[in-house]
Amino acid sequence: MRRVEDDLEFVDLLELEKDENSLQELEQETVAIEQKVEEVSLLLLLNGPYDKNDCILEIHPGAGGTESCDWALMLYRMYTRWCEKKKYKVEVLDYQDGEEAGIKSVAIRIKGTNAYGYLKNEKGVHRLVRLSPFDSNNRRHTSFASIEVTPEIEQDNDIEIDEKDLKIDVYRSTGAGGQGVNTTDSAVRITHLPTKIVVTCQNERSQIQNKEQALKVLKNKLLIKKLEEQEQELNAIKGDQMNINFGSQIRSYVLHPYSMVKDHRTNVETSSVGKVLDGDIDMFIEANLKNK
Repeated sequence: MRRVEDDLEFVDLLELEKDENSLQELEQETVAIEQKVEEVSLLLLLNGPYDKNDCILEIHPGAGGTESCDWALMLYRMYTRWCEKKKYKVEVLDYQDGEEAGIKSVAIRIKGTNAYGYLKNEKGVHRLVRLSPFDSNNRRHTSFASIEVTPEIEQDNDIEIDEKDLKIDVYRSTGAGGQGVNTTDSAVRITHLPTKIVVTCQNERSQIQNKEQALKVLKNKLLIKKLEEQEQELNAIKGDQMNINFGSQIRSYVLHPYSMVKDHRTNVETSSVGKVLDGDIDMFIEANLKNK
């Protein structure tokens, strides 16, 4: 507020002096204030119960085989680059290599203020259209991958889990799961039989630690499911579970025959596909926050 008052006084002086340099200075200051107002307005939209929390982001390839596994890897890079730009910390919880290329699945913990609030609307199916690097005939292919985002909830989570409802599998950690990932049979996959929710963790040093982390993620997912059922609004916090195939995408990334990324919920689009895949996704995040 004080900054605006100072600028108003500055305008009065300009009326008297008519100085060109001062006019340019005022224009720059006006742009800076507009940007600040925009930032504050955006923060006011992050008013959900868990918007300020850290989150777990998962990527799963869908229809398309090797193409989709490679697309999942591209999305993994896009979101980790976005996190770097936001100064968020990324911790790999689980990383499964694809059979020929890319990844079969990945789960990462994103730590930073408003991580969940910014990323919650990224959940859904993402579609890629390009000339395939895996096709000897260089044909155009369409690939799909799904994003799931769950808030990390440290308090007020009274969800109780019955051990008999769990199917626990132990397997060997694989893939580029960050520095220090173990290579023993300590990775854990937990399936909650009543809901079919599956969580995995492989980043800790022991099977016990991985199980604790996986159970924590499972409790968070079950709480979100509980809130959905209570509010009868499946899109309120976690969103619809959609088939990972054509027609269900929230955003399309087209590399051929033209360049365009388009969000189908807000109609925001850009031809700067390279920048988007390098983590420049704020335009889509902000548009969806305003749209909600």
